[in-house]
Amino acid sequence: MQTISLEQATPGMVLAKDVVKPEAASPVLICGRGMELTEALLERLHRIGITRVTVQGRPVAGGGEEATLEDLLAGLDARFKRHESDPLMAKLKDVYRRLIIQTAEM
Repeated sequence: MQTISLEQATPGMVLAKDVVKPEAASPVLICGRGMELTEALLERLHRIGITRVTVQGRPVAGGGEEATLEDLLAGLDARFKRHESDPLMAKLKDVYRRLIIQTAEM
């Protein structure tokens, strides 16, 4: 699951969380979790002032390109490389690895 700007969203992505109108006194559901984004829906969200959506998986890396599971795991390995001999850090890395894999499967 990943929260992205509406500009990064593309048709075919699937919402991981409901989209609600933020300034309403009580939350007004605009579209529900599990809905596939279309060009028309993205345009509608833009018109009503929605700036961010949460989509399934991790389809967007920092620069807007596709982030593969392999890329995410390689990044994790690079971040923990200095701490390979620390057993506590190894456990922490394993927790993050499982979370990344679980999130990628959503």
